[in-house]
Amino acid sequence: MLCRSEHGRNLSADLESARCCAILPVGATEQHGPHLGCGMDAVLADRLCAAVAARSKVPALPTLPYGCSLGHSRRWPGTLSVQPITLIELVKQIGDWSYYTGVRRLFIVNTHVTNAAPLRCALEMLRAEHDDMMVALFNSATLSPRVRELHFADGEDWHANDAETSLMLALAPEMVRPSQLATADDPDRTAGLVFAHPVNRTSRNGVTGFPSRASADNGRRWFDWMVEDLCELIARGMLETPPLDHPYFTPTR
Repeated sequence: MLCRSEHGRNLSADLESARCCAILPVGATEQHGPHLGCGMDAVLADRLCAAVAARSKVPALPTLPYGCSLGHSRRWPGTLSVQPITLIELVKQIGDWSYYTGVRRLFIVNTHVTNAAPLRCALEMLRAEHDDMMVALFNSATLSPRVRELHFADGEDWHANDAETSLMLALAPEMVRPSQLATADDPDRTAGLVFAHPVNRTSRNGVTGFPSRASADNGRRWFDWMVEDLCELIARGMLETPPLDHPYFTPTR
């Protein structure tokens, strides 16, 4: 169930049947080493949320293909970043207009690690303005313990690694250059560091991890896990109510 293919009146009916819930996929466009396409994060966001929307019947809004990728530096071509404040304001305004359309439970699904802080800021702004709107932020690599384990298996600071490469081999093989896989591996160098360094100072080729280990079979299995675990989170969120019903704007007396 994709919002972009719906007529406005049909979308209103879809929202009503989905308890006024909607999914907002957020990706990024950035370098992914010598072997993966720059749109990997956006493709994953789009495919993951489309699959979840089809299973859960919760409408998926159009995918945001740009994110906060400043950490990837200008060393490698292909990164198209926005500033954190830009992403905050963009998602805030999308959330506002989703609210006007009838959304009261918004699930933001993020597939790029450093989008997390700006998206959390947008969440704070939306719930402070719309008292009857609930907003959740899910980062795709940490949807569940099993999903986290597969993403972090080859490094805490992973990027364009086994997990991401396997997912693209399964979902969008045209995004992968198989001839580059054998020489694309680059280890995580961030263990024990105090500062968060940009990728140009932690990776030789824009990769952190071991994409040479990737396989389409693993990607299909892991994607199924991600769909299943995200559907479970959304199903819980569709029924959730706040622990207390105190209004946001009314001071205690």
